Amino acid sequence: MGNLLAVSDLHVGYKENRDVVRSLRPRAEDDWLIVAGDVAERLDHVAWTLKVLTLSFAKVIWVPGNHELWSSPKDPGAPRGETKYRTLVEACRALGVTTPEDPYPVFDGGAEPVTIAPLFTLYDYSFRAEGLTAEQALAQAYDAGVVATDEALLHPDPYPTRADWCRARVEHTQARLDAELPSDQQTVLISHWPLHPTPTKRLRYPEFAQWCGTTLTADWHLRYRAAVAVYGHLHIPLRDVVDGVPFEEVSLGYPREWQPRSRPHGLPRLILPAA
Repeated sequence: MGNLLAVSDLHVGYKENRDVVRSLRPRAEDDWLIVAGDVAERLDHVAWTLKVLTLSFAKVIWVPGNHELWSSPKDPGAPRGETKYRTLVEACRALGVTTPEDPYPVFDGGAEPVTIAPLFTLYDYSFRAEGLTAEQALAQAYDAGVVATDEALLHPDPYPTRADWCRARVEHTQARLDAELPSDQQTVLISHWPLHPTPTKRLRYPEFAQWCGTTLTADWHLRYRAAVAVYGHLHIPLRDVVDGVPFEEVSLGYPREWQPRSRPHGLPRLILPAA
């Protein structure tokens, strides 16, 4: 088998980013590609992107980001919350793309086989400054003018709040991982939001961390024997190491972010076999 590669935060509403999608190529004909969320806001843009990628890569694995889950007030008939997510899952399945609701595939291109676990766990505002309640942290963010657009566009229906949806997703996902992961294999854990708070320490605006994950998953890289954890969302494409486990942020980001770099995007990122 070939390589395991990864990308996230393609944001194909931008023409420049659509051009990047068209340029993404495998290193070998049997390479797999992880797409770790924030492809686009519109379902047709998500479907177009994943279809393009399935034409080049042997397998494509997708997890949702917050942008896929947005519902515009200009489109009152569009699906929201859990229904929007399930609509995305079915669109992916129609293209042969693996989602967090599908059986976990095994990648056999490294030194040992690893189980690939795409996850959808959301966030619950627990990545916040020590000593603050969730209400205080959110108020502080509003005072600082650092507020995620999710507050207006990411609806948690049928759950009362995004934090409630997060807890339900964590419970569902943990039950699956406990029941389905082979005990003798390492894993590649894929989530749009980092599973551990360490990468959020790089944020320019620390108030934004509360929209970046949940402490409920902070030990999953150890509990589920991760060889590597892949994520996006932060638009800071760097590696952190937590408890000896690499955390790879693999985002493209907005054109104004990636175009000024000397090596503009360097994607898709090689995940396995390790360089």
